[in-house]
Amino acid sequence: MGQEPVRAAEVIGAMSIATDLGTGQPFEHALRTAILAVRLGELAELSPQELVDAYYISLLHSFGCTSDATEQTELFGDDIEPRAKFALVDGGDLEEVKAFLRDVVGQGRPPEVREEMVAHAVDNAVEIARSTFALHCEVAQRFAGWLGFGPAVISNLAWAFERWDGNGFPGAAAGEAIGRPTRVLHVARDISVFLSAGGAERARDVIERRAGGAYDPHLAALATDHFAELLDGLDDALIWEQAIVAEPPPQRWMTGAEIDTAFHVVGAFTDLKSYWLRGHAEGTSQLAEAAAWRLGLPEDEVTMVRRAALALDLGRVSVSNAIWEKPGRFGLADWERVHLHPYFTERSFAHAPALAAIGELAGAHHERLNGGGYHRKALAPALSRPARILAAADSYQAMLERRPHRPALDAAGAEAELLKDANSGRLCPEAVDAVLAAAGHRVAKRPHDLPAGLTEREHEVLLALAGGKANKEIAEDLGISVKTAGNHIQHIFDKTGVRTRSAATVWAFERHLVPSA
Repeated sequence: MGQEPVRAAEVIGAMSIATDLGTGQPFEHALRTAILAVRLGELAELSPQELVDAYYISLLHSFGCTSDATEQTELFGDDIEPRAKFALVDGGDLEEVKAFLRDVVGQGRPPEVREEMVAHAVDNAVEIARSTFALHCEVAQRFAGWLGFGPAVISNLAWAFERWDGNGFPGAAAGEAIGRPTRVLHVARDISVFLSAGGAERARDVIERRAGGAYDPHLAALATDHFAELLDGLDDALIWEQAIVAEPPPQRWMTGAEIDTAFHVVGAFTDLKSYWLRGHAEGTSQLAEAAAWRLGLPEDEVTMVRRAALALDLGRVSVSNAIWEKPGRFGLADWERVHLHPYFTERSFAHAPALAAIGELAGAHHERLNGGGYHRKALAPALSRPARILAAADSYQAMLERRPHRPALDAAGAEAELLKDANSGRLCPEAVDAVLAAAGHRVAKRPHDLPAGLTEREHEVLLALAGGKANKEIAEDLGISVKTAGNHIQHIFDKTGVRTRSAATVWAFERHLVPSA
């Protein structure tokens, strides 16, 4: 994917799947909200432009909701589950908000510490909520600006968590001062939330009960009077296709630099998840792109590498910061969640035909040539050159950055670790050299970087063996004795952990040691 235009709805829809993961909602939540917003907007006779705005703010409204994950984890002990719980709370009912805080604040802390934290949170409930949602709205607005949306979308995002009665957050607008597209969003979003939490009857009941409080009473009445119509044909299995079709005309398309900017938004969105990640996506992208050019990849592949590097950690938002910011080693349960984050990166883009290949490449950044990576545990033959470059660039960049469980390495230390992974068969030596050169290291030219400690002579013997030659033929070709040829073969078996010629041949294929014809 290079200069071909891409539907904006697909780019932003893919990102909205990640925001669902980061806020504890089902995959389809933002997409379903967008469909419901357009349907309700049509019933309310919104103008064509208002319908477009309602559609896009439905996809964009949670883009700031993971930007304070560290602070939320500090307060609640987790940054995802509390968000999901708060979506069910009537924010205009102060007692319900306080009950929520008593339930979730200070989880995992000693009783006396938790008691103090709860007391402070309850006493300052309104101010905490106002500052939290003001931050979320502002970040979403900034990202919307990056994505090229105009003043109408940006201004409506400021009201994403307001209420008709003025008791919303941050509490800066009420009633008709809130734009109509956002008033439609409020109803559509909560229908989607409560459909998942309790089914259609509960969702309809919530809209009816909160009319005139959380929602514009006219829109709430339209929704409850036409509830079956709003939900007609919604199918979770087809929600992506339905959401893309629901985009009101005219369709918006992105090309070239606009697509690149969108992936910079993906990278920034991801890096906001934790202070430890700030700058990781950008640094990895610059390294990976430079390495790709050094290796002579065609322009369209370089473009894919650059964009995939910005997107590679999008799935991180699905994992609690209680894990990412753990000061000690990950436990078994932690690793099970961590191992899934490349999968969620891949799945976020999987439904968009124009983006699926980028998602697949980004999802391979923790794979290793020897099968020791994740999430697929892919072996060398399944890993393309772009994937190998991405893995090396991500590894090097991460080594230069502090993490809760370790200090940053200096450039020399990162170089040594990367070379160690190349020499052990985990990372591609060619990709490692290109990344190191891109990072400013002097890279020695070497004839071969052979895995498993094979010598040049053993490599020659392995190639002959893979060509089906017997010991005598190998000896004659290489000018050595038959006994020496046999010794080399045994050394190859010992180093590679195989017992037969056929297995040694497969091992050589896995590591691309056998040149193509």
